[in-house]
Amino acid sequence: MTATTGQGLQAQPSAGTATADVPAAPPSPLLQRPGAVAAEGVDAGTAWHYGDPVREQRLLAQGLALVDLSTRGVLRVEGADRRTWLHSLTTQSLGDLPPRTSAESLLLSPKGHVEHALHLVDDGEATWVTVEPGAQQEVLAFLDRMRFMLRVEVADVTDAVAVVGEPVARESVDGEPLAWVDTWPATAPGGVAYADVADDEHPGAGRPWREVLVPRQELATFVADRDLAGTWAAEALRVEAWRPRAGAETDHRTIPHELDWLRTAVHLRKGCYRGQETVARVHNLGRPPRRLVALHLDGSGHELPPAGAALHVRGEDGTPGRSVGAVTSSARHHELGPVALAVVKRSTPPGDVLLAEVPSGGAVTAAQEVVVRP
Repeated sequence: MTATTGQGLQAQPSAGTATADVPAAPPSPLLQRPGAVAAEGVDAGTAWHYGDPVREQRLLAQGLALVDLSTRGVLRVEGADRRTWLHSLTTQSLGDLPPRTSAESLLLSPKGHVEHALHLVDDGEATWVTVEPGAQQEVLAFLDRMRFMLRVEVADVTDAVAVVGEPVARESVDGEPLAWVDTWPATAPGGVAYADVADDEHPGAGRPWREVLVPRQELATFVADRDLAGTWAAEALRVEAWRPRAGAETDHRTIPHELDWLRTAVHLRKGCYRGQETVARVHNLGRPPRRLVALHLDGSGHELPPAGAALHVRGEDGTPGRSVGAVTSSARHHELGPVALAVVKRSTPPGDVLLAEVPSGGAVTAAQEVVVRP
């Protein structure tokens, strides 16, 4: 069967049975652009920047650049039962998802811990799902195990379909490539916000974003001569927007409440799904044990705390005190300077000044900005 995603996109999907040796997405041809510096870590295979990350951030913030996200995994789910099936397995209400309407959902463990974030959009014939680079193998294996006798087929089409990030908030229309629109931070029906700011005052309100699905062999043609921004720029704007990312803000203990993910990815009034008991219990009876914070870092030095860097309360003598959490993402923002997201213990007083460890063995001062209220 041939997969289509709107205008011109065709992919020959692989078999719906997951295998352990499914390859990751190939390196992007856009790395051949002049000045391109390759990213490392999860975004390896795309460009960290193209020679001027500050300019790239400005262009992206102004809606004038694209971001190569072609290492993201892409799955195609077809069959008459696809939406009700995905509805039953994940945190979002998907049973009546209209064509070309975007949704975000989470795959949770039986104990309610976040395993994967799914970006979903249906084209009327199939539901397309993008996931973090390399995660498609694990997601495909899980979905394939859960098919039972339902009329669904799941295929990994990462090798044929590429993702391009675009600073646009509009859903795609017929005649355009299919796109998933990030509605963050608007609180979705059935969702609830854990931050103290209103949706229209949230720092993410000024960050339009969508993922466009294009044939991988046409990636360079789709981008053409438009300006490109690297993952450095995209991540800096994501951090500014307090936008959680699976694999960055998450670990094996993460529950959605800790990251304010109930606003866009969880429907509190839908039927049963794996991990629902934890979601309902924490929301109705308590508070999450940890909370997401934004950090404004001392920019007088040249080092940023990497992901996983320990956070300590700064003592009266300026030395690190007790450990309260860890940095999850850090970036240099073109206006705000060095910024980060971090997960800290719920009991950490919001007014405490923190110290974030840096690779040289020292620490930088970090001022908290409350994201998830304590």
